[in-house]
Formats: sequence, structure tokens, C-alpha cells
Amino acid sequence: MDLPVMPPIQPMLAKSTPRLPQAGGFLYEPKWDGFRCLVFRDGNEVELTSRSTKPLTRYFPEIVAAAREHLPERCVVDGELVVVAGDRLEFDLLSARIHPAQSRIDELSEAMPARLVVFDLLASGDESLLDLPLRERRARAESLLAGVVPPIHLTRVTADADVAAEWFTRFEGAGLDGVIAKPLDLGYTPGGRTMLKIKHKRTADVVVAGYRLHKNSTADEPLLGSMLLGLYASDGSLHHVGVCASFTAARRAELAAELSAEAVDLADHPWRALAMGQNRWSAGKDLSFVPIALTRVAEVGYEHMEGPGEEARFRHTAQFKRWRIDREPESCTYRQLDEVVGYRLSEVLQ
Repeated sequence: MDLPVMPPIQPMLAKSTPRLPQAGGFLYEPKWDGFRCLVFRDGNEVELTSRSTKPLTRYFPEIVAAAREHLPERCVVDGELVVVAGDRLEFDLLSARIHPAQSRIDELSEAMPARLVVFDLLASGDESLLDLPLRERRARAESLLAGVVPPIHLTRVTADADVAAEWFTRFEGAGLDGVIAKPLDLGYTPGGRTMLKIKHKRTADVVVAGYRLHKNSTADEPLLGSMLLGLYASDGSLHHVGVCASFTAARRAELAAELSAEAVDLADHPWRALAMGQNRWSAGKDLSFVPIALTRVAEVGYEHMEGPGEEARFRHTAQFKRWRIDREPESCTYRQLDEVVGYRLSEVLQ
């Protein structure tokens, strides 16, 4: 492979901002919820690399084949790998694609094929486009990729902040998790946080049902690693919906001492099975935890839920906000969560 932009190279990154920038000079895109992926094609040679520059090529043979068939003969593109289930993106299914066994990789490439959503062009032929402003890179991408067909897509864009604000609300129902704003006049800066991301921010009141100890915890100085969070379903069962884990060292010690006083016997806890077996989220992790009495309610921040109905969980680690001593644990149900308006993914993908 001999391209003007060669791996390893880190993709351009984004920093969070609470509000959509309204001033001119930005190009807005939907924020795709998948694996960041740079694709390098030089004739029959194709390489896929991750955000951290690790190789992804072997895990997505269907994308390699599609790149050979539909991308320009010699090019480098930046995009996102996603998996579609029904009419929305499903990150869980995408994560399952990273498997050590080649036979399983081949099976999953047919059972749950990925798609590549392209949003930038880094090289074309013998020319590096890194120094060109985004407005020119986008124009070149629209010209070169005009004929691509699924599973490769060119992302939708708009220069209208009002349209982007509408996307922020509507597209979440299709599994997207916000909007990206990119300065039109800037070049491509590998590893630089020159883009802006606007993601959904919400809070929920949850039951704290237990905790895990931190890896640096000792018998003499116990430290809390994470708190296990639950919501009550309509049948009265308490579902495990995720964890919150970001605390200072001092706060970890305080919480470990505080919560240890409320520990109960695992046999009397509704999550006995959680400590005894694997589930689709555990992926070989240590499932042991300290169960506590179901009396504490915490307010946590989160971006969005993943999964259908009362099987939904926090997509990322939640952020502890405060204790809610005014709330009864039984009031922490799925009904408090925002209803996301459904939206057809086929109307987002071009």
C-alpha cells in the first residue's frame, strides 16, 4: 500500500459543548453511534483502522469487500461503522462483531452486517487533502462518492443551524446520539479536537442496589469502584441498568465506608443471579459485588438508553449527581425516562 496518507493516523476528534453553535461557518452532521473507522484503499489493498489506530480489517470483511467495489481506486476516508437492526442503530450488535474466532467473524458478517457511514475524505489518488478546508474536502467527497451504494453511505450534512437543531431531536429515535459541528474553513487535524459534539443530556432517579470495590481497594483502606444502579419494571422487578463510577479517591473512601454499613446477605437480594452468571453485557468481567439494602436513591446524569422498553440500560457510565433522600426507591421506574420519538433510520441514511 502506497497512499499520500498512510496508517497509523488518528482521526480528528471532537470536544463537547452544551449548545449547538449558531454562528455561521459550521457544517453540521448527525452524530453516528458506532466505531470510528479510517478506511485506506490502494487498489485491491484495503485496511480499516480504529480511533486508536488499531486494525479492524479482519472483523469486517463485508466492509473490505464493499470498499474494493465502491470506493475510489486510491483513497482514504474517515467514517463510522454501524450496525442496523430494524430501523435503528444497535451498538450492542456492533460490539459483538469484535470476536477472536474467524469462523464467528464470518458468521456475524452475514448475520449482522455492518455499514460504513463516510463523513470526510483525507486523500484521493496521489493527493493528500489534510490541509484543505472542510468545505473543499466535502465538495470533493460528494463528487467522488456520488455513486456509492449500501453498505457504504455518505453522511447527510447541513449548514443551517435550525435544521441541525431539528436533527438533534428527531434523529435520536433512529439510534443516533447527537450532532457534530465542524468549522468549514479548517483543515483535517489528526488527533486534534477541532470539532464540536452536542450530545443528549438527561437525569434519572435510580435505586443504588450495590457496589463494587475499586481495583486499588485494600482491606485496610476499602475504596468504592462503582455503584450498581436499578430501575423498577412494571412487574415490580428491579432491573440492573448500569453503573456510576467517576469519583475522587477521597470520595471513594467515604462511599465505601458509608455503603458498607448497609450491606445485606446476597441470598436476600434480588440480584443474586447477577453475581453468579454471565450475561450479554458482562463479557468475562468480574461480576462480584456487595449487595446493599434497597433504600437509597441517587440522581444520575446520562446521555441515552440502549435496548427496547424495560430491557433498556444506560449506554455509557452514568454520572452521580446527588442523593435523593426525598424519593422512595419504588418510585424509580422506567416511566420517568424521556420518551424518544421514533424515527426511521432509512430517512437518515442516504
